[in-house]
Amino acid sequence: MEWTGARYADAPTIEQRIRIAAPPERVWDLVSDIQLYPRFSTELQTVEWLDEGGPGIGARFVGRNEHPSFGKWETTSYVVSYQPQRTFAWAVSDPATPSASWRFTLEPREDGTELSQWMQMGPGPSGLSLAITRMPEKEQKIVFVRLRELENAILTNLEAIKNLAEA
Repeated sequence: MEWTGARYADAPTIEQRIRIAAPPERVWDLVSDIQLYPRFSTELQTVEWLDEGGPGIGARFVGRNEHPSFGKWETTSYVVSYQPQRTFAWAVSDPATPSASWRFTLEPREDGTELSQWMQMGPGPSGLSLAITRMPEKEQKIVFVRLRELENAILTNLEAIKNLAEA
């Protein structure tokens, strides 16, 4: 992926895919379990549902994060797409103008499942936009570095889900 020159206002995106030798039902059980995400992440520390009954469109969950450059913070996410064994997506902070959006998509394949994870920065403000406001001349570098971190996190997520699903 090439992000040279990406600006936050452009709402840059990342998407990675992986083939998993397991049926969509098994992959879905892992993808839809938000409690699993902190196991794979150096940034996301804890996640918990705020609404009884867990996932479904409109359901909310809180994530607590920590990053060497950004410190500690908490966000509330809103489920914006929930199609069992197909799509699980959420918007961070504000569903109308999220600070980030995330999505898992499952595609059945003859040999198992193709799983993709996608994320988009913005368009709403985030901790990253605070750094950009302080150093506007470094915006492209700030965005590039953050996208690289998120790409690595997504690849780690997908590989971990694959390993669990195929075990």
